[in-house]
Amino acid sequence: MENGTATQAEGRDPSSFLTEIIGNPVTVKLNSGVIYKGELQSVDGYMNIALEKCEEHVNGTKKKSYGDAFVRGNNVMYISAD
Repeated sequence: MENGTATQAEGRDPSSFLTEIIGNPVTVKLNSGVIYKGELQSVDGYMNIALEKCEEHVNGTKKKSYGDAFVRGNNVMYISAD
């Protein structure tokens, strides 16, 4: 907070951000370092994620393409809007 005004990111609930980006392209990095890129279809309170048009990237190289993918939340390091 600067001069008594909150910045846009301050006080923002992560679940509201995730709700806003449903239907948009995202990057999901797992604790193992594997990255999934796809269209976010749903996310729940446990960070379980459903992606469509998903691609798996390992060490910067595309390994596989999936129509749909489900990622268990305890494996997620971060979700980034593309």
